Amino acid sequence: MIEVRNLSKYYGNRAAVDDISFDVQAGEIVGFLGPNGAGKTTTLRILTCYMPATSGSAKVAGHDVLTESMQVRSAVGYLPESVPLYHEMRVREYLRFRGKLRGLDRAAREAAIARVTNKCWLRDVIDRPIGQLSKGYRQRVGLADALLHNPKVLVLDEPTVGLDPTQIRETRSLIRALAADHTVILSSHILPEVEATCQRIIIIHNGKLVAQGTPEELRERITGETNLIVEVRGPQAAVADHVRKLGGVTDVQAATHDGWCRLTVAARRDVREDVFQLAVAQQWPLRELRREVASLEDFFVKIVAGARAHDGPAARD
Repeated sequence: MIEVRNLSKYYGNRAAVDDISFDVQAGEIVGFLGPNGAGKTTTLRILTCYMPATSGSAKVAGHDVLTESMQVRSAVGYLPESVPLYHEMRVREYLRFRGKLRGLDRAAREAAIARVTNKCWLRDVIDRPIGQLSKGYRQRVGLADALLHNPKVLVLDEPTVGLDPTQIRETRSLIRALAADHTVILSSHILPEVEATCQRIIIIHNGKLVAQGTPEELRERITGETNLIVEVRGPQAAVADHVRKLGGVTDVQAATHDGWCRLTVAARRDVREDVFQLAVAQQWPLRELRREVASLEDFFVKIVAGARAHDGPAARD
């Protein structure tokens, strides 16, 4: 649905986007992740035809963003970070105005307003002035506007910025629901937001694409080994010795508290079943057995720190 090949955008000698390539498949929710100033918004503005690229190519819904910009705009719904709204207009009035700009006739316009009002939970405020709405409701109005023409692709730039925790949860649920009918690319620098919402993640730093994959794949890349936390009731030395002999185990750290032996086990594979069978065979009561999974934040910090070290002191802000 989105194809980006060797895309670059320069401002003078500064590369805001530096030779990036990626794909987004139909029906995916993809997180476009990076620190502030990484080049996320610039990339999204190119994809939505707000600005041209310096070099490279990009297609949205099969249309080239440079030579077929009107077709791309018809296929895309764009929610910018700062939603431009007319605060003196009522919500229904604003959506009618936007529908006219989209070329929808009266019947299609009213049907579209009914559809997006229901989808974005705006029924209670549809006849209120936009200026009287909370930040969360204004974000919903902006999203409803982006959905009016039922686009194939939704491009959302920092859709939860400035929202309170309840509003963030509601927006996450809405975005996940939208994936049934739309391809979504979601830009953010808030890691829990991306991890909770997106099926796949693309990380950009200093204009360069530095990693991509599912959240699980990215976490696996930082762990390398499986780490287990085990709590059994048994003699510490014997427990640690038996666990250390399991195939694939590379290290065991043990401590005892209130008669319970707590182990941190590093292994090249998942040995949870082996540990369970060992506890049963040795008749050690087992209170805890869980796999420690690295967070996306751990991976993000590591990959960004690595990119900064590679770029050296001359790296762009």
